[in-house]
Amino acid sequence: MPVLKANAYGHGMVAVAKLLPEADAFAVARVDEGVKLRNAGIKQRLVILGGFIDQVELVQAMQHDLDPVVHHAVQLDLLDDYAGGKQVSVWVKVDTGMGRLGFDPAELPQVLQRIESCDAVKDKPVVMTHLACADEPDNDMTLRQLDSFGHCLGDFSGAVSIANSAGILQWSQLLQPSAEFPYQSDNWVRPGLALYGVSPVAGRSAAELGLQPAMSFRTRLITVKPIKAGSSVGYGADYVAERDSVFGVAAVGYGDGYPRGVAEGTPVLVNGKRASIIGRVSMDLIAIDLSAQPDVKPGDVVELWGDTLEVQEIAACAGTIPYELLTQLSRRPPRELD
Repeated sequence: MPVLKANAYGHGMVAVAKLLPEADAFAVARVDEGVKLRNAGIKQRLVILGGFIDQVELVQAMQHDLDPVVHHAVQLDLLDDYAGGKQVSVWVKVDTGMGRLGFDPAELPQVLQRIESCDAVKDKPVVMTHLACADEPDNDMTLRQLDSFGHCLGDFSGAVSIANSAGILQWSQLLQPSAEFPYQSDNWVRPGLALYGVSPVAGRSAAELGLQPAMSFRTRLITVKPIKAGSSVGYGADYVAERDSVFGVAAVGYGDGYPRGVAEGTPVLVNGKRASIIGRVSMDLIAIDLSAQPDVKPGDVVELWGDTLEVQEIAACAGTIPYELLTQLSRRPPRELD
């Protein structure tokens, strides 16, 4: 069940869904995302991870054949109160340690019993949970969550779901039944960040995990010019050249979603070779030190991240995580499928 929330992590939700015709289902965060996929002709099962918050969203889920996640008693009340004659498939979320959405594990038998008796629900629900620390291979929180999840399942004979990207790559215990994880039906895995070729594991690169980035974020130089020692570049005159050199200006900035807060010296690739950002990132432009490549010219390609320069490295330069960089890309940069 590939995760396509937040416009498929910035990659284009509809385009990615159409590239994955063999997926058994897709997951999104909100009802409106599921509606958009249905309206685009996507036929697979669509799971709404955030569920529904009122009768309006519940009816929308029913009309568009979406599977909402049920994680709170208020949602059970809304299902019980529904009298429109339609039915919906649901997933039930248990909070085994993330501390956000989900029923207490001890409540699961009563929740399942209530859902089974609800006329608005069709089919046996899938029971799921969400991992808090799967990206940390040495953190035993994942095993404690697995134990809690397996224990609360009891004699439940339906499908389950627990493994996110890091869980799939790092925790084989999540992928097969065992005494600690006694599921009896399907086990739905939910690849998110790793689906797009970005490492979800702390301290490991995409290349180390055998992942290939799906996105290359590129622009072009629009000017190349000399700079004298002592001259400044950009807002605030933060950067002052220490020697006579050459710099270029590329057409990208925070208006495109490139992070304003990257540190000076953050790498880019100019014609495939590393160079460094100088000065502040502005709305539409960045300045790049080209002293090691004085022969470049306007129109040459600048890669902000991609196959060789991993977004994980740029995220570290910005003091954030790859998820944020990918999902904050604006609508201005055109998306092109290779």
